[in-house]
Amino acid sequence: MKHYSVLKNELIEGLNIKPDGVYVDCTLGYAGDSKEVLRRLKRGFLFAFDQDEEAIRFSGEELSKISDNYKIIYANFRNLKTKLAEENIQKVDGFIFDLGLSSPQIDEKMRGFSFQTDALLDMRMDKNNKLTAKIVVNTYSYEKLVEIFYKYGEEDFSKPIAKSIVTSREKKEIETTIELVEIIKKSVPNKYFIKNHPERQIFQAIRIEVNDELKAIEEALTDAISLLNVGGRICVISFHSLEDRIVKNIFKKNSEINPLVKGLPEIPNEYKPILKLINKKPILPSEEEIKENSRSKSAKLRIVERV
Repeated sequence: MKHYSVLKNELIEGLNIKPDGVYVDCTLGYAGDSKEVLRRLKRGFLFAFDQDEEAIRFSGEELSKISDNYKIIYANFRNLKTKLAEENIQKVDGFIFDLGLSSPQIDEKMRGFSFQTDALLDMRMDKNNKLTAKIVVNTYSYEKLVEIFYKYGEEDFSKPIAKSIVTSREKKEIETTIELVEIIKKSVPNKYFIKNHPERQIFQAIRIEVNDELKAIEEALTDAISLLNVGGRICVISFHSLEDRIVKNIFKKNSEINPLVKGLPEIPNEYKPILKLINKKPILPSEEEIKENSRSKSAKLRIVERV
């Protein structure tokens, strides 16, 4: 199972692991980051979240070779507060969020994540999720499709693409990724298609909708901050501007003095920032890493510490 953990060294270094600490990998995937955390824990413990059964099975085997100081929780990371409470965990020393799709998920044809291979329109990270890409494409109204293509794909040609989808599905249900790519291709000027690859944006938008990704990030990050020990850190790797914007804004809001009291000689404790930014600007992958794994190109790592 070939999987590259993007910015792995930078993330592990940024996490500042204590051997007896409690750590949470909110995006276990194929255990690239979790293995590195587990190797550094002596009396500490690792909790890892994922909703992909295949990834959980693979990662369980990998982690068991290192130590028993871990537990994998089959759940979306938006449930981390509830699930950790069930484990009697009130405070955590570090959180990892690696928000990208793992390479095996993209490469596994049947999952329907990639616009480059022919597969049924699925795109579910959790196979028990009832909503699929096929349902979105075939049942959402024109207005709703335009909205998600603009909002989650930032696609300039959202309207003509949505119109073509609605027209096409009236004749025949849209079932596969390649059918959808062909519809997108016919909806935009040829030059634009070749240069901008709008199918990338549309597939991203549908995937975000199917998995409710952005709302989940917001909820989970807010909960992670509330659970973080003083001196504990959160490391987040994002892969597109929508994710990064959410992360940046939440970190900014919690690392600045409340504007209501800014400038006062004495700032009341409840208005003081609870986080400090470890890196003011995001950490980006090196040229070497991009050469080795082109999918790392858009990655950004942000790190904060609880104060």
